[in-house]
Amino acid sequence: MEILGWILVVALFIVGMAGAIYPILPGVLAIYAAFFVYGFFFSFGDFDVFFWIIQTIILVVLFIADYAVSAWGVKRFGGNRASVVGSTIGLIFGPFIIPAFGLIIGPFAGAVIGELIVGTEYKKALKAGWGAVVGLFTSVVVKVILQAVMIILFVLWLVF
Repeated sequence: MEILGWILVVALFIVGMAGAIYPILPGVLAIYAAFFVYGFFFSFGDFDVFFWIIQTIILVVLFIADYAVSAWGVKRFGGNRASVVGSTIGLIFGPFIIPAFGLIIGPFAGAVIGELIVGTEYKKALKAGWGAVVGLFTSVVVKVILQAVMIILFVLWLVF
């Protein structure tokens, strides 16, 4: 059972890190779930209240930052609410419509289409689309860093 526990914990960590890049996967929730899997298979006694507070704060920050950083990229490049909504829709559906490049093209196209729908001129719409891509990449970097911190804290908590 011990081996199965570790396999599940590591698999959830892998899914979580992949979710930082591919938005359909649960991301940070998979990493957070790995802590519970460890607790069920081994012991919750290894984690004190401070561990759970830190991890939960990181989880909440990731949820907020995920949307905020993407929206920041769009707004920074002159986009409005329509391009934020469009880029979010593109981020969700892009990978399904264009499997290889949809993760990048989806938010870009969504932001551009969102801007064009509300009557923004084409050049400004393209700029908002570029902002969506910048926001996406910035968001991915933030998620990878914070999720790695969660995993590192988990390991450090077990070692020390």
